[in-house]
Amino acid sequence: MKIFLTGYMGSGKSVVGKVLAGELDFTFIDLDDQIALIEEKPVPEIFNTRGELFFRRLETEVLKDVIEDPAALVISLGGGTPCYGNNLELIKQAEDAKTVYLKASVGFLTKRLFEEKETRPVISHLSTRELLEDFIRKHLFERSFYYNQANVIIDVENKTPQEIVKELMEKL
Repeated sequence: MKIFLTGYMGSGKSVVGKVLAGELDFTFIDLDDQIALIEEKPVPEIFNTRGELFFRRLETEVLKDVIEDPAALVISLGGGTPCYGNNLELIKQAEDAKTVYLKASVGFLTKRLFEEKETRPVISHLSTRELLEDFIRKHLFERSFYYNQANVIIDVENKTPQEIVKELMEKL
C-alpha cells in the first residue's frame, strides 16, 4: 500500500508522514528529499539553476519511480506535486494507494510559515505577514481543486502529529 500526503507547505506532511510510517511500519519517502538526493543539491537550488520546468519533469519521473516501488510507503509530496502535468492522475491510478490532504487555513499556514520563512527559500523574500498571507491565499485557491480530490481530508489545525495520525488511521 502507498499513502500519499498532500497539502500546502507547512501543513505538516513530512512530520506526519514520519509518524504515520512508524505506526504502520511502512517506509517514509519525502519526494523533495528524493529529488535533492538525485540531483545532489537542495530543491531551491535546482529551481534557481535549472528552472521550474526541469524540476517539474524530474519530479514526475521520481514520482513514477516511487509509484512503481513494490514497498509499502508513506510519501510526502511537494506542495505543488499534484497540481502539475498528469501527476494527480498517476497518483490516482497507482495500485493500492490512498491520498490524504492535510488541510490548514490561510491564517494557520501564515502564522506557521512566517516564523520559519527564512528556512524556506520560496517565501523568504516575502517581508511582511500580509505579503505572505496573500501569497498563500493565491496558491491555496489555485491548488485546492487538486488537494480536494484526496481520498481522505484531515484538518490539521491545533492538533499534534500523533492526533493527526490517529484520526487518519481511523479514516483509512
